[in-house]
Order: sequence, then structure tokens, then C-alpha cells
Amino acid sequence: MTVLGAIEAGGTKFVCGIGNERGEVLERASFPTTTPVETMENVIAFFEGKGIEALGVGSFGPIDPIEGSDTYGYITTTPKPHWGNYNLIGKLKEHFDVPMGFDTDVNGAALGESIWGAAKGLDNCLYITIGTGIGAGALVGGKLIHGLSHPEMGHILVRRHP
Repeated sequence: MTVLGAIEAGGTKFVCGIGNERGEVLERASFPTTTPVETMENVIAFFEGKGIEALGVGSFGPIDPIEGSDTYGYITTTPKPHWGNYNLIGKLKEHFDVPMGFDTDVNGAALGESIWGAAKGLDNCLYITIGTGIGAGALVGGKLIHGLSHPEMGHILVRRHP
């Protein structure tokens, strides 16, 4: 059995889990999203000694999920106090030498639904959530949408009309 770690890094709380390749959740914990120092201390303590072999992170944003870019793994221009330009994946790599995946929280949810949930077996799905903010993730043709074509449905300035 492969021991997998997962983090849903939300604007209100971080949810951490340990599971396996069959989708079974073996352990779970939740911590308030406060400062990066305090929150990440809780996250790191949760995973230490658990023998995780890989770690997936879905994060509030905006983020940089493009591997190879200078700010890959960062929460970028977020309005969340203290989290702007924070190297989330870099911090995790200081403590865990395992492969890591990084994407938006809503893309992570869309992918999860396509593997184990309501969109199981489908090549296309849209996941929309209203939580701390409004967000959406999209799976099209079996692939998550990123880059210039990514529909930033949760980061749109809506002006009141006159």
C-alpha cells in the first residue's frame, strides 16, 4: 500500500490527510489558516513520521501551478493577509523529500471528483464552490485547465452596474 499525503490549503482552514491509492482516508486533521509560520508548523507536525511517499497540495490562490517557473509552488497575489508571495511547496520540501503535486484547491477537487466522485469516468467536469471565496476548477478532455486559458472564475472583479 502506498502512503499518500494530501493538503487542502483553504483560506479559512487547512485540511490534511493521509490515504492510499484506493482513495481510502486513513487519517485526517484540520487547522485554522492563520499566519504561514503557525499554520505550516501544524501541517508539518501532522505529516512528520507518517511515512508519506508523495504529497498533493490544492491551495487557495491565486497560485503558480506551472512547474519550471520561478514562482512554481507559490501562493502569489492573494488578498489573504501574510500569505502573499509565499513559497508553500518550498516550505514543504524543506521537510519532506517526496514527489509533490500542486494546483488550485478547486482543480484538486475537480480531479478528485473525476477519479472517485460524482464525475467518475467522465472526461469533462466543472467544479464550483462557494466558501471563503468563490472558485471553480475545470477538467476538459481529461486534463485540468491551466495557463492563459484557465478560467479564473473565482478571481474576477465584479463591478456593480449603475
